[in-house]
Amino acid sequence: MTLKICVAQLNFVVGDLAGNAQKIIDAARSSYASGTRLLLTPELSICGYAAEDLFLRPAFITACNDAVKTVARELAGLKNMVVVVGHPSGDGEADALRTKSVAVPGRHNAASVISEGQVLATYAKRELPNYQVFDERRYFTPGKGVCVFEAGEGESRVKVGLLICEDAWFEEPARLAKEAGAELLAVINASPFHVGKGDEREVTMRARVLATGLPMVYAHLVGGQDEVVFEGHSFALSADGSVAGRAPSFEENMFTADVYRTQLAIKIEASIAPERTLDADLWDALVLGVRDYIGKNGFPGVLLGLSGGIDSALVLAVAVDALGKDKVRTVMMPSPYTADISWIDAREMARRMGVRYDEISIQPEFEAFKASLAGEFKGLAEDTTEENIQARIRGTLLMALSNKFGSIVLTTGNKSEMATGYCTLYGDMAGGFAVIKDLAKTTVFRLARWRNLHDPYGTGREPIPERIITRPPSAELRPDQKDQDSLPPYEVLDAILERYMENDQSTEDIIAAGFSRAEVEKVTRLIKINEYKRRQAPVGIRVTHRSFGKDWRYPITSKFRA
Repeated sequence: MTLKICVAQLNFVVGDLAGNAQKIIDAARSSYASGTRLLLTPELSICGYAAEDLFLRPAFITACNDAVKTVARELAGLKNMVVVVGHPSGDGEADALRTKSVAVPGRHNAASVISEGQVLATYAKRELPNYQVFDERRYFTPGKGVCVFEAGEGESRVKVGLLICEDAWFEEPARLAKEAGAELLAVINASPFHVGKGDEREVTMRARVLATGLPMVYAHLVGGQDEVVFEGHSFALSADGSVAGRAPSFEENMFTADVYRTQLAIKIEASIAPERTLDADLWDALVLGVRDYIGKNGFPGVLLGLSGGIDSALVLAVAVDALGKDKVRTVMMPSPYTADISWIDAREMARRMGVRYDEISIQPEFEAFKASLAGEFKGLAEDTTEENIQARIRGTLLMALSNKFGSIVLTTGNKSEMATGYCTLYGDMAGGFAVIKDLAKTTVFRLARWRNLHDPYGTGREPIPERIITRPPSAELRPDQKDQDSLPPYEVLDAILERYMENDQSTEDIIAAGFSRAEVEKVTRLIKINEYKRRQAPVGIRVTHRSFGKDWRYPITSKFRA
């Protein structure tokens, strides 16, 4: 006899309690009809992850509890069907449906085991992450119990030990589940993506399986939520740690695994999606992040300034892959310093992508600004002030188009620029969503080449003209300007940025690794003094293990310089 387990790797929306509950109900009904008797939903599936300070509102917790009741009531007729639903639970709330629970005072990141209209058990997450993007100790109290339940019919019944995400990164919760009689571990998760995280999860879960001798089904969320992306990549591991099944990444999927008992062990069989490259993951994370931010917030489309440079070209390619060409508009805004090849390449890029393309010269506005300020600036040479005026004119024009037509402005700045302040407040930083704010400049170049060699969405085109990739980067805000006039070579800058910002190495450690003191001190100084700019930047997609955002919370006013 076989127990069929289904992972509802679905894309939930934070706060859409009715919609999320209906997704769970529909998934349970459809999977039940195909023989499933245990459905796993991701962590906090009823409310979406992460609901942040909504968790602090009693009315929100009450509404989540009501949504769990709705799921139980609607699935009451599914005989022998067990559904695990992730949700927040309040301070010792007495749920009339609950027959057994882990009674620990406080607000919990919880999951309820539902069958035939009843909440059979509620488990509270024991290990609460409070690092990187995680703030769970702000919202929740750790649980102290163990949850082992039975699923299946007759000889197919299996005792399942339930864990929630971080629980499985520690030895004790899994060990306690085994001691309580578990024969299989079910782990429900909402673990934000960064490059390489999928492999990290499989390695860590393999260690957990080998330590307990229990097979595992790992259910993961998919979708974008503000700054973070969840890639799916649910999987199943056999008791020997080998991959028994893996769901596709970056898409909704009803991933099923057949669990059966032999004389010696519990076995799992499932389909195995192919392994992916890191750049394929990175591209799909950006695409999903854009698609969900635009779609979940109800924007009719996007617009961006197309300069003829690599950053805006990459953002355009991501946007079209995410939304389709009809929802993307580009605007080229030449200044007196815009090179002819920038016009040519911008037009060619827009033609290849099939998007609307307009040109609006900023020269009249630039001359008007200079005339208005001529008295104040009399006797002073032109400098970055005039450069920033050009960027701010462009930002104003884009925001005017956004206000008039409702499309959100995608900014095009990268992580290297955000780190060093090589960007203009209320200029190129003006907009609603920063697509590549967590991509170092060297990654921008690499990913552009990757996209030209791959066509994951079947567009049939190489989107980015070769010259955009090969020409030296320039803001084109003064004659013959090059990025490298103001910054170290990007290969050096990005290596220092990774060591200092992402990995917390000291300046002396970086210098000892072979980097010049002058360049290290310049880059780290720029990172520190530009914190005020980053605080005013739009949200954007997190794809590294440490992004400028929730991962990075440094004071603006600080004298610490090491």
